[in-house]
Amino acid sequence: MTLEVTDLVIEIDGHRVVDGISFAVPDGARVGLIGESGSGKSLTALAVMGLLPDGAAATGSVRWNGREILGLPDRELAKLRGDEIGMVFQEPRTALNPIRTIGRQIAETMRIHERIDRRAARVRAVAEAARVALPDPERIVDRYPHQLSGGQRQRAAIAIALAARPRLLIADEPTTALDVTIQAGVLRLLLSLVETAGMSLVFITHDLAVLAQVATHAVVLADGRVVESGPLDLLLTAPSSPITQGLLRDATATLWRGEDA
Repeated sequence: MTLEVTDLVIEIDGHRVVDGISFAVPDGARVGLIGESGSGKSLTALAVMGLLPDGAAATGSVRWNGREILGLPDRELAKLRGDEIGMVFQEPRTALNPIRTIGRQIAETMRIHERIDRRAARVRAVAEAARVALPDPERIVDRYPHQLSGGQRQRAAIAIALAARPRLLIADEPTTALDVTIQAGVLRLLLSLVETAGMSLVFITHDLAVLAQVATHAVVLADGRVVESGPLDLLLTAPSSPITQGLLRDATATLWRGEDA
């Protein structure tokens, strides 16, 4: 299945914040959206998911497997979320429900999309917790988000996003709030899960050094526009845009300091 975004425009209270973005994510591809804060990358992802904030309006085209999904009623979009397209957010503390156990939140996704009973959902929730390498999965599914570490919460959020086996995963700065050691583990986990399942991936970040660990292609954004795109190895060796060149300098400085360990 392919995601095709064409001439996407997003306005918030009459102010254009995304201005004609176009890119495609073929089946099984790993594409990064990269840019500084305010470049429009997260809003683009929210538009794909039909989760734009109040006051925001999108025009253009977002096609999933040939079907136009931009502007679909929320009821129809809800069927796609989780079942075909999953999303992992930057801060799991706010993405997870604080008054529900981790296991119940994982199971809820499966019960909505697969209509399995509570007992079977719990068994599957334990298996999903194990799949994302959460420790002692039999017990951790009965814990609440505040009882988990930051890295464990993000792994739980990944388990929820992947519980219904979507074909596309959108990961919006999923490691920004984590220290570098935990960040590396989460990135390895994401890459392993995506490759094993043959999923497509859209990975959103401001850090080219992070993107290089998970993506093969990149779309560079600035001020709501695409300034450069192509194979990541080409962008790393011969960036043509000053924006990409600046991101590469930042990534090189990070690697020089050893902060990507």
